[in-house]
Amino acid sequence: MSEPDACDEPFVAPQHDMQRDEPTEAPPRRIDLHTHSTASDGLYAPAELVRLAHEAGLDLIALTDHDTTDGLPEAQAAGARLSVTVLPGIEINTTLVETPGEAHILGYFVDRADAGLQANLKLLRDAREQRGERMVEKLRAHGVNITWARVRELGQGAVGRPHVARALVEAGYATSVADAFDRYLSPGGPGFVPRYRLAPLEAIRIIRAARGVPTLAHPAYISLLEERVLPTLVKAGLSGLECYYGQYDDATVTRLLTLADRFGLIATGGSDYHGPNIHPTPLGGRYVPPIAVERLHAAADTARATRAEPFTLTLQR
Repeated sequence: MSEPDACDEPFVAPQHDMQRDEPTEAPPRRIDLHTHSTASDGLYAPAELVRLAHEAGLDLIALTDHDTTDGLPEAQAAGARLSVTVLPGIEINTTLVETPGEAHILGYFVDRADAGLQANLKLLRDAREQRGERMVEKLRAHGVNITWARVRELGQGAVGRPHVARALVEAGYATSVADAFDRYLSPGGPGFVPRYRLAPLEAIRIIRAARGVPTLAHPAYISLLEERVLPTLVKAGLSGLECYYGQYDDATVTRLLTLADRFGLIATGGSDYHGPNIHPTPLGGRYVPPIAVERLHAAADTARATRAEPFTLTLQR
């Protein structure tokens, strides 16, 4: 895996007329651009998630499961019945190169029929599953009596660390998923296994090769975000920044909107909904302005009209 070029020169944003993504006086459509289903690590099946969105008064959601688009047909069929638009999406976890930590890359309007996309996502799911299986082995060696078979049952789709956490809760070793992460599955814990090192630039290339629109998820606490991370990712083709997220306060949203303006990025947002008691923000609980969807549509139209550069992922530990 190649590392990104160092950002020795200051980044200059593309010159266009930027419009602040702020609420208007007109009643906004209710939008949530960051949700998960049982196709990855959410608690609700895709159709059930859409039903809950409809009951919450949402007009539009994006299904952004980790490393899979398998939930989209069911979600979109349910959306057609309930008049809830379901945008196709994906979320890919990556390891930062410029600074310690992670960056999660959301991809909107990816072409799920793209064979290259599906091959890359399968590699990611396989690596995630191998990591989970190794975690269970380590935990069992420490006397924690959970099984990979049960973890696999809990993960109806793409299996990952959250499913190991749920198995720990179910077996009485933790009081919550967060507790399981803290005590067993985080660095220094008895079940921790480092994950494959996928760079954010590689995730952006996966999404762009599938004619999607790549966005940086929940960016507020990424160190060196303004100085190094955003300049590198924007040069690589990042199109959006998740400014309206979860429990972000007004000052954080304003700071991120300023960065989105500076770097010429679409200001997106959502709840990151997985189900109750996983994230504090309920489905549709974060205001997202309709202009975010308009800009994503425009960026997707441009992506579809542009020749996509093929990209085949090679995972390295």
